[in-house]
Amino acid sequence: MAALEEEFTLSAVALGAGPDGVLGVEPSDKTDQFLVTDSSRTVILYKVSDQKPLGSWSVKQGQIITCPAVCNFQTGEYIVVHDNKVLRIWNNEDVNLDKVFKATLSAEVYRIHSIQGTEPVVQFKEGAVRGLEALLAEPQQKIETVISDEEVIKWTKFFMVFRHPALIFITEKHGSYFAYVQMFNSQNLSKYTLSLGKEEKCITPNFTAYVDRKFISLMSISSDGCIYESLIPVYPSDTEKNQRVVRSQLLKAVVSGSSRTGVALTVLDQDHIAVLGPPVPASKDCLSIWNIKFQTLQTSKELPQGSSGQLWYYGENLFMLHGKVLTVIPYKCEVSSLAGALGKLKHSQDPGTHTIPHFVNWETSQGYGLGSQNSEPSRRILRRKKVEVSSQPEVPASEQLLSIIKKDSEKHIEVELRKFLAVKWTPDFHTLVGDIVSGLLGRCKAEPSFYPRNCLMQLIQTHTLSYSLCPGLMEIALEKTDVQMLQLCLQQFPDIPESVTCACLKLFLSIGDDSLQEININMESVFDYSDTKQDEKMEEQTEILQNGFNPENGNCGNCNQEVNEKPQNAMEETASCPVTPKRAALFRNAILHSAYSEIFLLPHLKDIPAQHTTLFLQYLYFLYLKCSENATMTLPGIHPPTLSQIMDWICLLLDANFTVVVMIPEAKRLLINLYKFVKSQICVYSELNKIEVSFRELQKLNQEKNNRGLYSIEVLELF
Repeated sequence: MAALEEEFTLSAVALGAGPDGVLGVEPSDKTDQFLVTDSSRTVILYKVSDQKPLGSWSVKQGQIITCPAVCNFQTGEYIVVHDNKVLRIWNNEDVNLDKVFKATLSAEVYRIHSIQGTEPVVQFKEGAVRGLEALLAEPQQKIETVISDEEVIKWTKFFMVFRHPALIFITEKHGSYFAYVQMFNSQNLSKYTLSLGKEEKCITPNFTAYVDRKFISLMSISSDGCIYESLIPVYPSDTEKNQRVVRSQLLKAVVSGSSRTGVALTVLDQDHIAVLGPPVPASKDCLSIWNIKFQTLQTSKELPQGSSGQLWYYGENLFMLHGKVLTVIPYKCEVSSLAGALGKLKHSQDPGTHTIPHFVNWETSQGYGLGSQNSEPSRRILRRKKVEVSSQPEVPASEQLLSIIKKDSEKHIEVELRKFLAVKWTPDFHTLVGDIVSGLLGRCKAEPSFYPRNCLMQLIQTHTLSYSLCPGLMEIALEKTDVQMLQLCLQQFPDIPESVTCACLKLFLSIGDDSLQEININMESVFDYSDTKQDEKMEEQTEILQNGFNPENGNCGNCNQEVNEKPQNAMEETASCPVTPKRAALFRNAILHSAYSEIFLLPHLKDIPAQHTTLFLQYLYFLYLKCSENATMTLPGIHPPTLSQIMDWICLLLDANFTVVVMIPEAKRLLINLYKFVKSQICVYSELNKIEVSFRELQKLNQEKNNRGLYSIEVLELF
């Protein structure tokens, strides 16, 4: 597990006279050496292990350093900007900053970024970025405006991604936050709108990020005290479009939501994050280490003298202002495991325990090494050989995910799955999704308490699955009574066996209304059919049933009379839906649209209890009456079941259960209504057959009209 060692003071006196204390802490090209820039005039080079300064440089009285000094890892020189536009470059032998190399720029600088493996870049306050060599070749070159008016840069970070430098910076405008990603190898600049949720604002503009394969994982603290994560693609599909990035909760209530200052966070590695701030209201500031993979607090250290909300992390050391002094807290971490996260790992000098290497770049843990970048020759003398680290072959994302599924927590699997689904789909994507579902189901069977519902729902919604690709999915959904998942499967899987369809129908009929009320079900095209004008509609329905034959005809007179004399209580039975809207949605949007073969479905329908069969028949008859209320004989809504589907299911249920249903008193009224309905339809079709001959004769006459002149009078007699 993670451990914070004994802290020590790097500077025994308060640093600087500026209001912000320390402007920045940046690494030098020498191991264990760091540049500390105060917010007024001074840059100090410290050797941390000796706890003493190695050099100090100051600008003149009246000048103010406006961004942290950095080291050029290619040359060993130091770079700083004072008064927003004046850039200075010097080395260890220089004493007076007023006599070192100077360049006055045409625009105000926000930050200078420098990491190993590439040349430094200069970022301006209006968003534009220039390489140091190109900028020094023409210091007064025109700098374009990248961000909009009133947009202000709040945070920025420089990465190496696939051996190429990349920059992400966050801006704020009227309470809205935006993320920009600049890839230097392709010169692509992508803009994203950050969705910060209901809180809308962060406590302070505190962000941290690291590169995880093809994504930048951006984390922030919100006003509810929780840490949220947003995944930003390194290479977006559309660089011209302002895309919205949705966040997800990573850690809950790690700091007090009422705190407005002294809060900061920084990524330590892919599994750990350091958080600075009060854990509860009115408490003292703490430095806490959290395991984001297993959602556990690893260790914390109270800071009785408070902090400024500034936190830096390099290699083995955390830097922060504790009271008025710069404090260093060494940090060590073991291999991330569940035992270690829970504090149950034995502490011994075994190979499993390691210290995070100095200047670690988190991309390398995924197989992406640092690489050198070609740059123009410089006019200055000092130069160093660029460092190049070979990259390791990348493990396919699907195999990484399958490995994670076998042992990691449900939350971590969900995060990794979200990353996997966000990348561009390949032709074999449906096969990969099937393998992932099989992996999840295999662990479900091995661990009964493990049920990654959110992951399974995400995979179903890819629309790439079928029943044959993951036959155990609906089985476990039935076992867990996961009605929402079953509805989704019935709507999307084209090859569900009749036995499974019938098992779903049994569950939908038997589950209680109270349980359904708590379930999120797709209610598409399901309406409340109760209407005060139902009597009027029933009269319209009666007229439609009579259409096509003469009530006075002797053959159908009794039928017509029976229809007109239908008892009032029978009409009241059809005045409202016999099931709740959510149960109706399961029948209408899932069961009735399922594909089936009558031969294979009938034996399974016989196993449904008679009371449930009666209820389903009542609902189907209710749908038929709704179809009869309009001339098109269709139901309202998107993709409604057809009249043919409704009638087929009525026939199937009666064929399978008639001898049982006919003995139930509750079904008597329904069977009588169905009998009258069938009898009236027979009369309608009988009358239609009688006039069929006349229609044929009319068709013949219509075909012969070409032989007539321009005008004629015809008399047709129908008998």
